[in-house]
Amino acid sequence: MRRVTLFVNGTSKNGKVVAVYGTLSDLLSVASNKLGIKASCLYNGKGGLIDDIALIRDDDVLYVSEGDPFIDPQNEAKATSDPHGAHTDWLTLNIGGRLFTTTRSTLVSKEPESMLAHMFREKDVWGNKQDEHGAYLIDRSPEYFEPILNYLRHGQLIINEGINIRGVLEEARFFGIEQLAEQLEVAIKNTQPPEDHSPISRKEFVRFLLATPTKSELRCQGLNFSGADLSRLDLRYINFKMANLSRCNLTHANLCCSNLERADLSGANLDGANLQGVKMLCSNAEGASLKGCNFEDPSGLKANLEGANLKGVDMEGSQMTGINLRVATLKNAKLKNCNLRGATLAGTDLENCDLSGCDLQEANLRGSNVKGAIFEEMLTPLHMSQSVR
Repeated sequence: MRRVTLFVNGTSKNGKVVAVYGTLSDLLSVASNKLGIKASCLYNGKGGLIDDIALIRDDDVLYVSEGDPFIDPQNEAKATSDPHGAHTDWLTLNIGGRLFTTTRSTLVSKEPESMLAHMFREKDVWGNKQDEHGAYLIDRSPEYFEPILNYLRHGQLIINEGINIRGVLEEARFFGIEQLAEQLEVAIKNTQPPEDHSPISRKEFVRFLLATPTKSELRCQGLNFSGADLSRLDLRYINFKMANLSRCNLTHANLCCSNLERADLSGANLDGANLQGVKMLCSNAEGASLKGCNFEDPSGLKANLEGANLKGVDMEGSQMTGINLRVATLKNAKLKNCNLRGATLAGTDLENCDLSGCDLQEANLRGSNVKGAIFEEMLTPLHMSQSVR
């Protein structure tokens, strides 16, 4: 049976005599228990790495490392005896005025490619500055450094309450501790609330309305109201630009001077709504119901639906004097008995549109597509000059 004497790497004190048996892994396990460290490497007295248990002879003196390079115990003894020397296994760091004491192997072993590992792997390679007590000066936040040092000690990310995890992440990035930075990024992502894309309810919106003056423009641009019941509400002057109002119930709502530019109103119900001076440029109201709506403003402010998609809409009986429907699409729409006096329908697609009973006096239909359109029971005659392409 062979026996060897084990010392912690870089020291020649407090050695342990152990029997050699089994594999090299067995010997490292015994060394960990005897020396109280996490043994991973064995060196002989000349710094040679032992990678096979067959190389060990009886009464050999071996040095056990946690993964750091071999440190000659004779050189270490000289450095320790020097009162001005700082190249010992124990180090003191002065982080932003607060002292942290740790071992060199703690700073080097866990993240060998980090800035801390490069700073303290070898003596004075980086020219580290020291205070009057020999502590290494590092101008960083001690509050955020402490979780990083604990991580290097035991490999677990533990952050005390009251410490901003983002601050710890910035320190981890600064010191180049990549694995810890990845863990922190995941932790930050998990603490953030998931994005809520659910539609705004009537109750929530009424609360917003009550807190807003009547003539102030409430900014609802791009919000999701899909399927919401907004019927009979006072929605004047509200900015609904690019909002999702599909399948909304807007019956008898007051949308006077509201901005619905590029909004999605597909399948919405706006029967009886007040749409005086409304802006609906390039909006999508395909399949919507706008029966009995009032677009006519006594003050002369005209509703603007230029370029809107109004395919299949039902606007029967609506008051639309002076409305701007230029280049809008009204294919298969129902406009029976609508008041379209002075309306701008230039370039409008009116294919298969039912305009029976409409008042089109002075309406501009130049360039419009009236293929298959129904003009029965017109209140006023439609002059050819109004529809000349």
